[in-house]
Amino acid sequence: MSEIGHFKDAGLDQLATQGFNTAQFASFSPDGSQRYSRVRGYYQNTDFATPQDAAAVLLQSAAEHSVNVRSFDPLDPKSKPFIYGIKNHDEAAAHAERLMAEGLHVIINETVDVDDGGVSGVAFGNVIEFAPHDTPRCVEKPGTVQFTRQMGADVIRKVYGFYPTFAAGPETRLEFSIHPIRHGYKDEHTIIWEAEMAKGAPLSVETSWPNRFSDMLGDKTFGLIVADEIGLHVPRTTVFNRTVAPFTFGRSTDSHESWLRTAPNQQTPGLYTTTHGWTDPYQLMQREDPEGKHIASILHQDGVDAKFSGACIMGADGRLLIEGKDGKGDDFMVGENGIVELPAYVQSAVASTYEHAAGRLGPVRFEWVYDGTHTWVVQLHRGISVSAGETIYPGEPDTAYVRYETASGIEGLRELIANHIQGTGITLVGNVGITSHFGDLLRKAGIPSRIERE
Repeated sequence: MSEIGHFKDAGLDQLATQGFNTAQFASFSPDGSQRYSRVRGYYQNTDFATPQDAAAVLLQSAAEHSVNVRSFDPLDPKSKPFIYGIKNHDEAAAHAERLMAEGLHVIINETVDVDDGGVSGVAFGNVIEFAPHDTPRCVEKPGTVQFTRQMGADVIRKVYGFYPTFAAGPETRLEFSIHPIRHGYKDEHTIIWEAEMAKGAPLSVETSWPNRFSDMLGDKTFGLIVADEIGLHVPRTTVFNRTVAPFTFGRSTDSHESWLRTAPNQQTPGLYTTTHGWTDPYQLMQREDPEGKHIASILHQDGVDAKFSGACIMGADGRLLIEGKDGKGDDFMVGENGIVELPAYVQSAVASTYEHAAGRLGPVRFEWVYDGTHTWVVQLHRGISVSAGETIYPGEPDTAYVRYETASGIEGLRELIANHIQGTGITLVGNVGITSHFGDLLRKAGIPSRIERE
């Protein structure tokens, strides 16, 4: 005889029966009788004598030695009391018995910390979306990252070192969480919280950033992971992140040299250090961001034997703009060395890389290094630039253009932007690239601006 109403514990029991890894739990009816249980090392639905006994076993088995007490009314979908992070079995039992006395069903389950560096989300159809520091309900909020299912699984493997386990077809909507430390009845990294058959499974999705996941990893880190995932040449990169353990992706360049790049949470053109050669990444992070609010990661990259370096954007006029110089490009991006006329074969190689990336992501912009054979991508973003010709950011000022000599440096431009007078524009005077961080700063600020070549 089927039960009337929505029984959350029956759903968990069914998930476990279907082979999914669920959080360890034991559930009880209002009369105190046990309904279901799943505890690692015990037979399914082992009957514990009391809620206190169940809580004691769960506390011992849980990775964090902590449990939650959840309650529900199968005939009333409104949320009921939920007590999080209990460390004592007597306290857990007391909460459970109080709630049962109020006529509620109770689930005692292991605590799974949403702030452990993992992610939670939903897999449905050919789409997977998730965010850190949240439950699967994060998909109802802005900032959730979206991937095709295979690309999302590959990105999770790059960051965490393992593939998520989704033992269900695309017609099943799965709510899941991914964790660096194994949890659950099957002691795995993936926990399934809910599975349901649903219609309208999505077939594709566009990946864009910034999002909450890119904010955790660093905007630059996320863009390079995407570049690597779509088959672009990305130098082998080891990520030292504040939240997750170090991980590596990309291809060896065989140069045996190092670059260290800061990866702020969100794009901050030219503000933080890029250095050629090894330095302590944790010391660098502490020095540049002592309060830990802005830099998400330090990237250690293989060096590239740079014949030419530069940046590439799709302009507002629909023309591909490729700028650069011979040799290394870090000084080009901050305007310390001007642009040169690039050989046709270099422009062709960079344009080919652009076409490959745009074919997968739509219009993009990226920084590149050419070693004579391959175009290596060292930063990637999506979108068409607003720049075209000698115009950096379109629009006419109400009063006048303020002239700024690029030889004064990028920090001087940053200060000028910070003190910008409403209604004025900015003219850059010098031989810097529109694709350089000078241009990035003005585009981000949205100030009418142009460049005047010397």
